[in-house]
Amino acid sequence: MSSRPRAAWPLVAVFTAGYLAAYLLPTIVGRLSVHLGLSTAQSGLVGSALLLSSATAGFTLAGRVETYGPRRPARIGLVLAMAGYGCAALAGSVPLVVVGAMIGGFGSGTATAVAASGIAAQRDPHRTSSLGLLSVSATAGALYLTIPHLGGGHRLPFASIALVALVVWPATARLGGAVPAGPAAPAAARLPHRRSGLVLAGGMLVWSMAQNALWGVSSRIGVAQAGLSEVTIGAVFAAALGAGLLGVMGAGVLGARLGRAVPIGLGTVIIAASIVLSSSAGSLGRFATGEILWNTVYPVVLSYLIGLAASLDVRGRWAVLAGSASSVGVACGPVLGSVLSEQAGYPVMGLILGALTLLVAAPFTAVALHTGGRPLVPGSVRRRGGAPAALLAVTTGAVPGAVPKLGAPEQAVTEISLPVRRRRPVRAAFRTAGPAGAAGQSNAYASTSDR
Repeated sequence: MSSRPRAAWPLVAVFTAGYLAAYLLPTIVGRLSVHLGLSTAQSGLVGSALLLSSATAGFTLAGRVETYGPRRPARIGLVLAMAGYGCAALAGSVPLVVVGAMIGGFGSGTATAVAASGIAAQRDPHRTSSLGLLSVSATAGALYLTIPHLGGGHRLPFASIALVALVVWPATARLGGAVPAGPAAPAAARLPHRRSGLVLAGGMLVWSMAQNALWGVSSRIGVAQAGLSEVTIGAVFAAALGAGLLGVMGAGVLGARLGRAVPIGLGTVIIAASIVLSSSAGSLGRFATGEILWNTVYPVVLSYLIGLAASLDVRGRWAVLAGSASSVGVACGPVLGSVLSEQAGYPVMGLILGALTLLVAAPFTAVALHTGGRPLVPGSVRRRGGAPAALLAVTTGAVPGAVPKLGAPEQAVTEISLPVRRRRPVRAAFRTAGPAGAAGQSNAYASTSDR
């Protein structure tokens, strides 16, 4: 990406088009089951195929968006989304629907990868990711209020995603073009913060899998266990996504005042509790409370996780890789939720998913603490092109007190540019080298001492 951050709204638009399929997953899976005669597990497999295709696109494009420029892959992704989801909407047979969903999923993943790379290049990645989640939550909430009142079976959700991709297309004109060819060294640079990035990506896979295992079967919990109609469930989902809008807005206002560790750690604990509450719901009040609480906190934590991944690498590679790992978890979620609900029932499924969510709270918090206020340990502070400063001080016998002690908090270093006046050199100030020049210098010193 360009070193100069561009306007955020085109990235927010592309992010919305790429993320919308995951937000509409419950209605996609539910309508595939009802209108195409698929079983619960089979409809979950179709949703998983869509999201796995999206994750594949993310892994393919990680670190390559800046090479192609964001505009070209964003347009390719939107075209694939329009074509794939449009085909799935028009098709009446299961194989064509699956193929169309996978093509559309690859387009969604491509658009999301472009948006994630651009968000990482922004001056405030968390603010931009919050705007993206705000936009996709508002769009999905409006669709959840509209789709249940219309017919069309499985066609309407797929057509809605294709239409959003079409509407977002003009925004790609404001994205940057291809980067001019240059030295290959930056492209081959190693990923920074490898350990933190791998822990974050693995945790997001498990975290997203647990969230979407419940999200994929939430509509069936409302129908089968709470005895609600599709219209009522759609209203609950719209209210939950509206609460998510407020949560994301609050996260945007809060920003980094509390750091990242507190919102991520505490929010993950609240999410685990709301998963258990929602999955064991037997009435409208309990179901609505669990869904609204869950959807209020979920996008808040997700916005901080996206911002955390973006802060690990300004080129956006960790943002794309962590997002793709999250997409793999999202893809596995519907299958996991369907299998657990069929084998053990919804309440037991909620307990298992809540435990999985709590399992990743500690690694998330550790990564946020490590990268948000890194302790000064060997390897954490490096001279430009040199060895770690703390390790250098230990091995070279530096004067005590010249460097901070190991474990002390790292101090921020600010570069200050000072204006430098260039003086024109005086010709008389230079002499030729050699004996003559040395003799001349001696005579000059002698004459000066005589005075």
